[in-house]
Formats: sequence, C-alpha cells, structure tokens
Amino acid sequence: MWRDAALMAGKDLRIEARSRVATNQIAPFGVLVLVLFAFALDPDRGVLQRAAPGLFWVAVLFASLLAVQRSFAVESADSARDGLRLSGLDPAGIFLGKAGAVALQLLALELLLGVFVVLLYDADVHRAVIVMATAAAATVGLAAAGVVYGMLAAGLRVRETLLPLLLLPVVAPVLLAATRATEAALDITPVSDAWPWVRLLSVFAVIYTTFGVLAFETLLEEA
Repeated sequence: MWRDAALMAGKDLRIEARSRVATNQIAPFGVLVLVLFAFALDPDRGVLQRAAPGLFWVAVLFASLLAVQRSFAVESADSARDGLRLSGLDPAGIFLGKAGAVALQLLALELLLGVFVVLLYDADVHRAVIVMATAAAATVGLAAAGVVYGMLAAGLRVRETLLPLLLLPVVAPVLLAATRATEAALDITPVSDAWPWVRLLSVFAVIYTTFGVLAFETLLEEA
C-alpha cells in the first residue's frame, strides 16, 4: 500500500511540476483572495488583524477546492481512471497517494499565504508550534476529505460545480477549528484555547483518512 501511495503521489507531483498549474493558477488565486480581503477591511486595521486567521483559512479552503479538482481532472483525460482500475495498484494506496500530493501542495500554499498574511494584515505569530500543529492537522483533513468527495463527484458531468456543494459543508468544522487555533497562535485568544481545537482537527483528519482507506476501492469502482 505504501509503495503504491508513493508511486501515485510521485506521479501527481510530477504532473504538477511540469504543468505548473499550482504555481501559475492556484497560488495566485489564494493570494488574490487575501488581497481582496485586505482592500475590503483596510479602513480599520484592528478589524483586519483580528480577522486574519479566518481570512487565511478561507483562502486556503478555496484554493484546496481548485487543487482537488485539478487532481481528478488529470484522471478524467484519456480514460486514465480506467487505467487506475486496471493497474493493480492498491486502492488504499491510490487514495493515500492522491491525498498526500494534495496535502503537500496545500502546505506549500499555506506557507506562501502565511507570508502574505504577515505582510498585508500586520499579523504577528507568537506561537509557531501551534501554527505548525494546526496546519498539519487541518491540511491532512482537507486533503483526505477533498479526495473522498472528489472521487464521489468524479464520474458526474457537473463535477466542477457539485464538488464545492459537497465539500464545503463537510469541511466547515476544519475552517472553524483551524481559525480558533490560529487566533491563539496570533495571541488574539488565550493559548489554552488552541489545543482542544487542534485535537478536533486531528480527529477529523483521522476519520476521513480512515474512511478513505477503507472505502476508496468502492468509490473508484462506482466513479
């Protein structure tokens, strides 16, 4: 399973490295979202600083939709999804590989967007450990849920518009928990408030990762 996951993740990352969709489209989209929020809230810098954690994760969430859609758009061309079914790869490995590739792209995006949050919103990170723990748990949860629902929508003609409708309500707890934990990292709320939210993010990530590993074979056959 882990060998197949590494093969799948390597394949997806090589495609992205050659096409540069993540760097030329997804990353600029995330930065643009932050810039638009900065213009909208610029008259009151206090509001902008307090809203920085939520705005950051909204931008990450929107960008994750594009990353998931891109991951499955690659498989829809030239009957590549049928090739996956016939390849003999472990379906659990396919799931972990695709989720891992999406997660690595999201981590790189979060690093870039974090720099822009510091520059545009004048945010000051006081607790880097909380930021890293929050980003790791939230990214795994977003990637796992995105791949599960991306496969659910992959076989439908309206998958581009259906995926946000399926995914956004499900990842709302990630947005809430990650925002609250990041507020503590930026010293907006007490540090004791952060870790319960990080644990909630970890539970969400474990649930969707486990579900994907167990159910991806059925999802792949039905897509």
